[in-house]
Order: sequence, then structure tokens, then C-alpha cells
Amino acid sequence: MLPRPRFSALSALNFLLLLSTSSNAFYLPGVSPTSYTDGDVVPLYVNHLTPSETDNNPNVQSVYSFDYYSSEFHFCQPSDGPKQVAESLGSILFGDRIFTSPFALRMRQNVQCAAVCAEAEPVTFPPADSTVVNQRILMNYIYNWLVDGLPAGMQNEDMATGDIFTLPGFPLGQINTDTGKPILHNHYEIHVEYHEAASNEYRVVGFRVAPYSRADTVVTGTQASCGSQDSPALQLSEDQDTKVAWTYSVVWERSDTPFATRWDKYLHVYDPKIHWFWLINSAVIVCLLVGMVSTILLRTLRKDIARYNRLDQDIALEDYAGTGIHDDDGLAEDSGWKLVHADVFRPPRYPLPLAVLVGNGVQLFLMTGFTIAFALFGFLSPSNRGSLGTVMILFYTVFGFANGYVSARVYKFLNGEGWRRLFMYTPMCLPLFVFAVFFFLNLFVWARGASGAVPFGTMLVLVLIWFVISLPLSLAGSWLGFRSEAIRAPTRTNAIPRQIPPPIGWMKPIPAILVAGVLPFTAISVELSFILSSLWSGRFYYMFGFLFLCFGLMVMMCAAVTVLMVYFMLCAENYNWHWRAFYSAGATGAYVFVYALFHWVRSLSFASWTSGVLYLGYSALMSVLVFVLTGTIGFLASWLFVLKIYDSIKVD
Repeated sequence: MLPRPRFSALSALNFLLLLSTSSNAFYLPGVSPTSYTDGDVVPLYVNHLTPSETDNNPNVQSVYSFDYYSSEFHFCQPSDGPKQVAESLGSILFGDRIFTSPFALRMRQNVQCAAVCAEAEPVTFPPADSTVVNQRILMNYIYNWLVDGLPAGMQNEDMATGDIFTLPGFPLGQINTDTGKPILHNHYEIHVEYHEAASNEYRVVGFRVAPYSRADTVVTGTQASCGSQDSPALQLSEDQDTKVAWTYSVVWERSDTPFATRWDKYLHVYDPKIHWFWLINSAVIVCLLVGMVSTILLRTLRKDIARYNRLDQDIALEDYAGTGIHDDDGLAEDSGWKLVHADVFRPPRYPLPLAVLVGNGVQLFLMTGFTIAFALFGFLSPSNRGSLGTVMILFYTVFGFANGYVSARVYKFLNGEGWRRLFMYTPMCLPLFVFAVFFFLNLFVWARGASGAVPFGTMLVLVLIWFVISLPLSLAGSWLGFRSEAIRAPTRTNAIPRQIPPPIGWMKPIPAILVAGVLPFTAISVELSFILSSLWSGRFYYMFGFLFLCFGLMVMMCAAVTVLMVYFMLCAENYNWHWRAFYSAGATGAYVFVYALFHWVRSLSFASWTSGVLYLGYSALMSVLVFVLTGTIGFLASWLFVLKIYDSIKVD
């Protein structure tokens, strides 16, 4: 017989770390490769202008993005007008607004100097528009262009590691080091890298733009003069009209980079050694804590169960002998968590909200887990814009069935009677809350005239998806859970509740919840910084291997810490564990919100109060979802724990 393979916790950790490393370098293309021949038109699309961080000013100062063709920018339009490019649902929700452009790019045909505008005439900036554009320059707004799905970027060097990478986007302008005033970039040197896949078949594998501010650019008729690198900078006057000539040049560069790895130059990790150190450190700490908690708890429980069962046997033998006298070894009297066996399965206060929250938490858990798994194996390539948001909506909609089923099973176990309300509240409460907050915050974006405002048609599509797919699935799941046999408690519940001793020390509700919530937060704190930077600083997030590992560690910590907390509660003769288990693990959401405030202080510097409102609103919404998710994990783990331990003892 072959020896049984041993798979220790350390080997599992090494496997996950190896998996996270490989997932960073491997992804499936989101779109099939497009091949061009000599002279073929290569479309250049323009996206919205977004705030970002720079080396001189690392703090993001706004959360608003603006359409490329907003009137104050006076950018040149195609001769037949800009056409909007079809986008995915997730792309629209994340604020992408992609249009055609007047730039004429043809495969392997360099352009020395050309006018952007089809009319080949300078445009005029009135003082009011100059003021707005200068403010955008001071707030580090950047262009977001696309060629064959690749974002335009600027070549950068990581000073810590010396790695050369492409940072997506390039600045609208910059601060003149001599005068300290903003200058506008009006000339673009476009570099497009191509790879020869076959004879006369070329594929785009790189896209960089070097912007320049040149006041001496001239456009007259069909002729354009792009100035020189030594020309004076172009500054928009806020007192009088300013003439601006938009020009560009194109340079095609042969590259050995294959199409499958063309995104590698964009996916750069800052301080990878520090990232690895903190991630491994967190993983080791979490594994040690879970191991110690599990070992101590299991040993204690085995002793408790053996003692309780031995006590029952001794009492039965003495009663059978007719002595009516119990042993004097201290085992004759119940103690610890067995004392509350007749009350531990007593329904808590407000069972309906608890069942609704647990059902929605399961839906969030399945959505998060499957989304991370799909991204981990490369199905959500960054070349397929908006795929992450689209897949999240799809999974959330499909798992509405699990939401209804779990909430009904929990509610039936808790002896709930308001089934009609459960059927109605389960699919509606959390989605309506999220939609209400989202709609309220979207009003600020609408009022600001920013491109990030979700169109009314898109919001209507979301409502229809929920109403046509998610709602029926949730109702079907609730009906199936209602018709299923109830989960039976292993002990009977007394008619009169047992008196609960007052808690002492750290077992009081608030200290216990705060202590329990901080431990799962440590498992995700490493990746939370990268996620927030991706959301608010315009960076790509692609480290789903790390995220998968952190998510698994968070689940283990939520389960272990909550089970330990419930065990201490039961030993203290407190049988109201249901809501305490949910709150203990759910407190992780509060720490996520606190960390979001810390990220604001460290990396953001908003110039308007409405930007702060949006940041706080979306951070609070994210924290609430984390609260529901982690609270559900803690409740379900505690529920299984309580069922298991009370099913292991003999109770008359």
C-alpha cells in the first residue's frame, strides 16, 4: 500500500503563496488578438479625464472624472462628431465613457507632425474655461486614451527596485518649475509598439504618450508646426482669450513582446519585498492563532464532554442502585456550558432581521468567493474593461437563490412565524439599502456634471436585473427552505428562561466585540491598502492571488475567533449567542471604515467637501457590506459549533 501523503498547514500555505505568484503573471486575454497589416487604421479611443497622483503631489485631490469632450477642455472632435463606444455594464458603473477621436493612426506609418483638429485651426480658450482647466491641472488630472484595448501611459522607473514600467494615463498639464503656475500639454508624442505575429500581420503590444507644452505650435491650413522641446511652455490666461493649437506625432516601434504578455509592463507592484513580508507575516500569525485556538478549544471540549458524560453515567448507576446519593468528587453538579443546555437554542430577540442578514451575507460570500476565483485563474483580464464589475453583478444575481434558501432555513430553526415578511424582506432589504445610498451619492456626481454619474438607463437596467432574475430566485429559494424539514436542536428548551449572570471584564458586549473584530481585520489589512489605491487613485488591481489568500485567512479568523467567543459566553452561562456571534465577526466592517479614514489622511487631499462626502459614503457602504459578510461567517460557524457540542453530550 502506498503511503498516505501528508499535507500540513505549512505546505498548504506554500501552495497558496505559489498560486498567488503565478496568478500575478498569468491571465487569459479578455479579447481575441486583432491583427493589422501595413497601413491599416488603428483606432485611438479617448476615455474620461480622471484625478490621479503624481511624484510631486502624491495626494489625490478629487473623486470626480469628466468627459473628454466636455466643453471647457476644447479638445478636437472627429469630423463626423464623436461616437460613443459600446461598453459593458461594469465599465459604465466604474465611470468609463469611451468615444472615438480625430487621431489618425495607421499601422507602421510614422507621423512627424500633424494637427489634431480636422479644421486645422487653433481653438480659443475664454478666461472662464482657462480657469477651470488650470484647476484641473493643479489637481493632477490625467488623460485616459486607448489603442487596441491598451491604456496610454508614461514610462516610469521604480526608484526602489529600478524596474521600468508603464504607468497608465498621462497628465493634462504640469506645474511650471520656474513660475509655479500650471501649463497645458498641447502636443502629444505617441509611441505605439507592435509585434509581428506573422508575415504582414502585426499586433499592438505597447502604447505610450509623451506630452509636451509648447506655446510656439502653429497650425495653418493643412500645415502644422509642432515646435521644439526648447520652446516656451503654453500657459492659459485667466484674464483674456488664449489660442491653442493641438498637434501630435506618431512613432511606431517594433517589439519582441508577445501579445499574451503585453500587460505585464502595466502590472507593477510597488515595494514587492515589503508586500511579501507583510503578507507572509500576516498569514503566519493568522495560522498560528487559528491553530492555537483550535487546539486549546478542542482539548477543552473533549475534557468537558467526557466529564459531562461520565457524570451522567455515575448518576444513572447510583439511581439504579437505589442509593440516591451522588459522588463526592465534585462531578455531581453541572458546570460550564452544559448548564445552559436547556436555553442555548432559545430563539433570540428579532429573529427575522438576523435571518435576513445571514441570507444576504451568504449571497455576498458566494459572490465574493466566486469572483475572486474567476479572477485568480485569469478569466477577468484587465484588457476586458469592466469585466470585474460585470461578473460581480452576475454572481450576485444568480446567488439570490442561496440568499432565500439560507434565510428560510435559519428562520425556521429560530421558530420564526412571519414568513410573508421574510419572503419580502430577504431579497429587498440589502439591495434597496445599497441602491438608495448609491442613488443618493450619485446625485452629487450628477450635480457636479462629472462623467462618473451613472446614467438613468443603466440604473434602470440594474433594477430590471434584480426584479426579473434575483427576486424570483430568492423567492424560489425561500419557498424551498420553507418546505424543507427544520434543523432539529439536540436539546429541549425550557419554557422559563434561565437567569443570565452579569458579564464581567472583557466579556462585556462592546469590549468583546471590538477584540473579536480586530483579528479578522489583520488578515485583510495588507490588501485593503492596494484595493483603496486602486479605487481612488486610478491604479490597476490585479493581485488576486494575494487577495484569495487574504480572503481565506479572513474566513478562518472570523470562524475561529467567533467560536472561541461563543464558547466563553456559554461557559459564563450566557446563552444569547446569536447576535453576539454576528456582531463579533461583523465588527471587522467597523475597522475597515476606520482604515478608510486613515487612507484618506495618508493618501488623499480633497479640494471640495462633496468629494469627501462621496468618499465617506462609499467607504461606509463598503464597510456595511463587509459587516454583513463577516457577521454571517461568524454566525454560521458558531451555529455549527453549538449544534456539534450539545449533540455530543447526554442530556435527560
